Amino acid sequence: MNRRKRRSFEPLLSNVAVWCARLRPVAVLAFAILPCLSLAQTVQQPKIPSVTVRPEPITFSPWHEVTQTEFGTEYLQEFPSPLPGPFPTNNTVPLRVFLPANSTGPVPVVLVLHYWGATDLKNERALAQELNQANIAAAVMTLPYHLSRTPPGRHSGDLAIQPDPRQMLLTMTQAVLDARRAIDFLSSRPEFDHFKLGLAGTSLGALVAELTYGVDDRITHVAFVLGGVDIAHVVWSSSLLVRQRDVLIRQGYTEQSLRDAIQAIEPLKYLPSRKTSPSLVIGGQYDTVIKQQSTQELIASLTDPKVLWLDTGHYGGIFVQRRLMREISHFFTQEFSGVAFTPPAKLYAPTIRLGLKVDSGNGFDIGVGLDLLKFDHKGDSFMTLFVTPRGPEIFLGRDVTQGFAVGIIGSTHKAGIGLLWSAVL
Repeated sequence: MNRRKRRSFEPLLSNVAVWCARLRPVAVLAFAILPCLSLAQTVQQPKIPSVTVRPEPITFSPWHEVTQTEFGTEYLQEFPSPLPGPFPTNNTVPLRVFLPANSTGPVPVVLVLHYWGATDLKNERALAQELNQANIAAAVMTLPYHLSRTPPGRHSGDLAIQPDPRQMLLTMTQAVLDARRAIDFLSSRPEFDHFKLGLAGTSLGALVAELTYGVDDRITHVAFVLGGVDIAHVVWSSSLLVRQRDVLIRQGYTEQSLRDAIQAIEPLKYLPSRKTSPSLVIGGQYDTVIKQQSTQELIASLTDPKVLWLDTGHYGGIFVQRRLMREISHFFTQEFSGVAFTPPAKLYAPTIRLGLKVDSGNGFDIGVGLDLLKFDHKGDSFMTLFVTPRGPEIFLGRDVTQGFAVGIIGSTHKAGIGLLWSAVL
């Protein structure tokens, strides 16, 4: 390189040297901050404890009486969640205990867990009343992010099922550890028979109950209502979790990758070790929230469970709620006494359909249907009275796929071939 070219580069090299000198403190600072940032991320993402580890023992404060009824006395016990989170309201667990009237000596007790999005505890109180009449105590626990545990500005249950596998792990683990601490409390009280400790859950409460039962051998009797296993499949197939599923898909998850991510809270991982306890499973024949496949897998994971199927979807049990609560109570009453419970061969519940139909006779309509007849044990072929704004019609057909049925639709004026899409309550 000649002298002239070398001189032309000298100002540039000089500027580079100046900037390097200026940037050196920034580089040193960056290298100093990076480990701190990494540490901060570690602090923000603490390790999720295992559901198999019992919560740290605590000293429970005295419970206090809330009210008395002809069936018994209601007490309120509150305790800190073993897995606190960022919302203070969610970190205190209310446990409402219903002690039977005139009970003498230790009595059996059933821990009851409610469904997703509960805005009250009417169903759980109804079961507690049935149990109290049979001289069995009941304890109703509020699940994370529900009722009094709902963060400000949210609705009950909003944050209980989020499209985030880590948050699913946290929330379900918190629910299970809360339930195990509730069992700690019940086991500490002289009013209860510690060798007759039952657990019952509905819908989301059933999923929590399955997992709790799978890891806590103090539970001696269980009832799962509208529950199932393979949580990833529940998320991927549920008619109630469309929004959560869409978000997960946009994040790149598949059903299998979600299953792998939440394996630590899958009931099937733990249930095989607890297959011998008396159990009751109640399922919905046409359930689209927790589908029949998941309930059948739950049944298969247990040894000789008592099984009762309703001719409804996820919500139709409301039409026979009192009878349903009575059967659950009968299960615990007889099994606690050492008598094998036999579920009824049939618990009649109306099959109510909300649907859309189109046919060659009357065109398009919306309406409500009531099944009058079923022509096979699965209910795939059926006759329903379909009430529309134009008047009543009879649909006689067969399900073909995903709630769609093909058949004959007739009214007092016309008849024709039609297609019915319906969702069973």
